[in-house]
Amino acid sequence: MATATQSRSGTRRTTSSKRSEIAKAEARDASGRFTNSNGGERRKPRRSSGSKGTGAVIAAGAAGLAVGLAASVARKLAVQAPTMMAGEWDEALTAEHQLTLKVFDSIEATTEHNTTKRTTLLINLKHMLTKHALEEENVIYPALREIGETEAADQLNKDHGYVKQYLYELGELPKDSYAWITKVRQFRTDVEKHMREEEDRLFPLLKSRLSPEKSKELTSLMNREGLKIA
Repeated sequence: MATATQSRSGTRRTTSSKRSEIAKAEARDASGRFTNSNGGERRKPRRSSGSKGTGAVIAAGAAGLAVGLAASVARKLAVQAPTMMAGEWDEALTAEHQLTLKVFDSIEATTEHNTTKRTTLLINLKHMLTKHALEEENVIYPALREIGETEAADQLNKDHGYVKQYLYELGELPKDSYAWITKVRQFRTDVEKHMREEEDRLFPLLKSRLSPEKSKELTSLMNREGLKIA
């Protein structure tokens, strides 16, 4: 056993010695760096950077993003389309009022056993009213203030605050409780009062004070705001 161990140890020393002799014999430049047989500096083999693979991943990601954005824009246009096709701003907002009341009709047609349906309809109602509020608060109410109806515009804006409160409370109440459907009916009463004030008095008043060009501009601006939430 000792002889075998000594033999292997001697072999390793011999191999190491030969490597050292070979290294010493290799040509070096003035800085002491090894050079190849042609006199050039010996370089380490290059590793593949994988740039082609990375480029393909980036390209695929960009393509996926483009498709996603296109789908998002298409969805927004589909949601806003009924408002855009309803006519000018006052006609479009009135059409949205009617759609909102239809959702209230659907909610009131449910029973305490339809909790999933009530939850879904409440989500739809919240989305519709949020989009509608943005259109009015960012375009129509400022236009009302411009013609001197500041107090009326402020009151309408305040009403929207209570709309948010109703939506919050309905989200917290159990969907199978009598209190929930009672709150829905109170909510509808206040919303209809708000709608009548707009449709019967303030929208016609504002429309009468606008030029055709200005009315067209408000319609465009209103739809642009709606697309943000659609």
